[in-house]
Amino acid sequence: MELRLERLEGDDAGIILLGLDRPAAKNALGRQLMDEFRRALADLRSDPAVRVVVVHSLVPGVFCAGADLKERVGMAQAEAAAFVQGLRAAFTELEDLPMPVITALEGAAFGGGLELALASDLRVAGTDAKMGLVETALAIIPGAGGTQRLPRLIGASRAKELIFTARRIGAVEAGRLGLVDRVVPAGGALDAALALAREILPNGPVALRMAKQAVNRGLDLDRDSGLALEQACYAQVIPTKDRLEGLAAFRDKRKPLYRGE
Repeated sequence: MELRLERLEGDDAGIILLGLDRPAAKNALGRQLMDEFRRALADLRSDPAVRVVVVHSLVPGVFCAGADLKERVGMAQAEAAAFVQGLRAAFTELEDLPMPVITALEGAAFGGGLELALASDLRVAGTDAKMGLVETALAIIPGAGGTQRLPRLIGASRAKELIFTARRIGAVEAGRLGLVDRVVPAGGALDAALALAREILPNGPVALRMAKQAVNRGLDLDRDSGLALEQACYAQVIPTKDRLEGLAAFRDKRKPLYRGE
């Protein structure tokens, strides 16, 4: 197994940890790891008990070194193209998970490793994290979504600079650019990601899913189309029992207990 899925319990029930665990290859994205990754995403997508997903590394000192170039060397051109298409599809599947996804970054996150993080909703980095889309230094381009997600996150000009130069940047600069959302002391990214997940956990599950859908799908729409999308997403929460529970809890001055119904 190169991917570890852990379901937290007790007060943290609903938080899922997805841990990359391929120490011999610095979590390089090879066939087996990606097969396990996509199977895990398929299971999580249809599980109503999943509230928040946290992606992290179980390998000290590295998040993900990128695509497995040792495997890539042995691939024919058609195989290489198909593998990159598989990475692109996998990260889109991560981005399209209905629940919030947080990535905890420690150590190196280069190439496909950073593209994986870009497909999550939020990113938390330890101060020792180093990241970059370094593909042009290998005479290729970011092919797993990086050319599309990075400019949407930090702006086209800044994204072009990082991609054209293949520059590797630290967590503090990544935070300044808006590439990561929180920068914490080295070694603390997972704890900080879990703290963020715990802030999200008590909120209405259906509302969270609809809010994510409204934001993600609305990014490429004009204002009026985006507002129509928001209206359609809001309509999905109106008939829920959770909405009524929220109103009752507000009236009774107590914490709501949401069930995703």
